[in-house]
Amino acid sequence: MNNLVKNIAEKSRNDFPLFNGDINKNLIYLDHAATSQKPKQVIDSLKKYYSFQNANVHRGAHQLSALATEKFENSRKLTANFINSKNEKEIIFTRNATEAINLVAYTWGNYELQENDEILISLMEHHSNIVPWQLIAKAKKCKLIYINIDKNGELDFDDFKKKLSDKTKIVSLVHVSNTLGCCNPIEEISSLAHQKGSLVLLDACQSLAHKQVDIKKLGIDFLAGSSHKLCGPTGIGFLWGREEILKKIPPFLGGGEMINEVFKDNSTWAELPHKFEAGTPAIGEAIGMGTALQYLQSIGLNEIHNYEKELTKYLFEKLEEIDDLKILGPSPLIQPDRGPLATFYIKGIHSNDVAELLDNSNIYIRSGHHCCQPLHRFYGIKSTARASLSFTSTPSEIDSLAEELKSVISFLKKNS
Repeated sequence: MNNLVKNIAEKSRNDFPLFNGDINKNLIYLDHAATSQKPKQVIDSLKKYYSFQNANVHRGAHQLSALATEKFENSRKLTANFINSKNEKEIIFTRNATEAINLVAYTWGNYELQENDEILISLMEHHSNIVPWQLIAKAKKCKLIYINIDKNGELDFDDFKKKLSDKTKIVSLVHVSNTLGCCNPIEEISSLAHQKGSLVLLDACQSLAHKQVDIKKLGIDFLAGSSHKLCGPTGIGFLWGREEILKKIPPFLGGGEMINEVFKDNSTWAELPHKFEAGTPAIGEAIGMGTALQYLQSIGLNEIHNYEKELTKYLFEKLEEIDDLKILGPSPLIQPDRGPLATFYIKGIHSNDVAELLDNSNIYIRSGHHCCQPLHRFYGIKSTARASLSFTSTPSEIDSLAEELKSVISFLKKNS
């Protein structure tokens, strides 16, 4: 890895309090797919809002409310720009990406779906992109159909084409799998889905922080994103949806802010995006998310992507040297644009034991089913371990992970 590429991690790590100071001097954080760390710029923006700009938005006539509203709505513009939407009215702030997907299922789904309509998802989906569709399919008497996984751990595109039909009303897929790491061919999927009259929802939680995501290029109809995976605060996410769809469907929650007028027996709705944002929003968190998006863009999404591609290759090289370790999903040699993570298991050893012993060495990875139980059942395993990277990760951290893994596996085999 050349020095120019290395400089991305070396420079950016100084912005993250977790990676600085004596307390966390030897900490190796390889759980970025679960949640990203926060740079000081984001932390400072939260502190600034709550210290000097705290006021409710949209409703107040005083200067402080006007300033909070300006900062809040600017974050909406920054979010729209981040995914190449020219219309900030299409950005709906939600608590998280899970709520964004539920919003589509319960508003669009209740409005549009009819008995025997079909909803198409895949076996690799996170539970947040399975359970809402299970619930709405049951309520509306629809069919929930799963696309299979091929031998490389990628979406079976032939199976997708076979299962896509005139009855398919929505295709809801992850962009980059949080377990397999594969990047799905969304442009081709969107094109074929639209030919059948189907909409496409994209769960972009594992792609937005790692590469350029362009809604126009992808040709999708909805996108769900989450701040805490974008170096931003928790408690805030967003839904992007096409304006013509959002105008047509009913609101998700009722209450203050999302109304135009309220009468004793009926109400009328506010214009987009406020129609879908009932109650006082997470103002400081939205502002923090906007700061996080600016931070990522200051580094450069293409630069981040290129660095993480090289780092992922190195991660696979080191893990593939370890006996009895099996990685799920496609190798970077098969899919160079895959996500920067490796999910693996060792036969006869529980992933939780692996993660716990690594934790004793201050190496933090994830273990379990990663909210992908159908996928784990497909592979016939109950749990896996996952090491996930970001632009702050370094080759030396991967070296430490590989060496400690060898020691952990040897110890657990001797004591099994």
